[in-house]
Amino acid sequence: MKTFTEVKIFSKPKNVYKAIAKELIKMVQNSNQEIFDIALSGGNSPKGLFKKISKKYADQIPWERIHLWWGDERCVPPTDEQSNYKMTVDYLISNIDIPEDNIHRIRGEEDPEKEALRYSKEMQDTLNSRGKDPVFDLIILGLGDDGHTASIFPDQLELFEYEQNCAVAVHPLTGQKRITITGNVLNNANQVFFLVTGSNKALRISEIMNDNDAAQLLPAYYISPTNGILTWFLDDEAAAQIS
Repeated sequence: MKTFTEVKIFSKPKNVYKAIAKELIKMVQNSNQEIFDIALSGGNSPKGLFKKISKKYADQIPWERIHLWWGDERCVPPTDEQSNYKMTVDYLISNIDIPEDNIHRIRGEEDPEKEALRYSKEMQDTLNSRGKDPVFDLIILGLGDDGHTASIFPDQLELFEYEQNCAVAVHPLTGQKRITITGNVLNNANQVFFLVTGSNKALRISEIMNDNDAAQLLPAYYISPTNGILTWFLDDEAAAQIS
C-alpha cells in the first residue's frame, strides 16, 4: 500500500496543537482496540501540544487505553532537564490520570547498548506486529533544524535499514548518545504525525515538500509509512517556503 500523505497548515502553533489533539481524540474513539499505542516525540516540539491536551482535552481521552512510548531518549537520568521522559512528565503525565503500567519509558540512565536491546524487546513483546516489525497506532515526530527526526541524524541514515527496533545514535555536534527507534519501526506505524512549527524549520520543510535533491540528505524525508498514513501539521511560518 502506498503511503498517503496529507499536509495541514494552520495560522499559529496553538492551532496546530488543537488540531492534533482533536485528531488524536477522534482516532482513539473510533478505534475498537482495547489498547492504543503512541510513541511520543521529545525535544521542544511537543511541549505546546502536551500543555494543550492537559488544559483542554485531558478528560476526553480514555487514558486507561493509551500506552505511551518514546521515539527517542537522551542517555541521561529521568530527572535530568534534557530527558524527554521528564519533559513529558512535566507537561503531560503529571496532569493526567494514566496507569503507571501504561508508561513505557526508555531508561536513559542505563548502558545505552543494553537499553536499546531491552527497549527493542519490550516493543517486540508488547506491541502488535505487521511482518517482523512492531506496530504503533500513532507516532508523533518532530523535525530538527538539520532535518533529523527521532534521533536519526543526517550522518546516520543507515538506521532506516537497521535490523533492531532500537539503536544507539550519537548527536553529530555534541557527541551525546541517544537511543532511538529505527526506520523500519517508524515506517511500520498505522499513522505518523509530524508536528513542525516556526520559521527555523521552513527551509527543511520546503526541501522535503518540494522533493529537492537536498531533501535526500534529511532523515525526515525517509519517513514514509508502508501501510499507514503520514500527516504533516505545520504552522504558517514552517510552511512559508513551500512552493
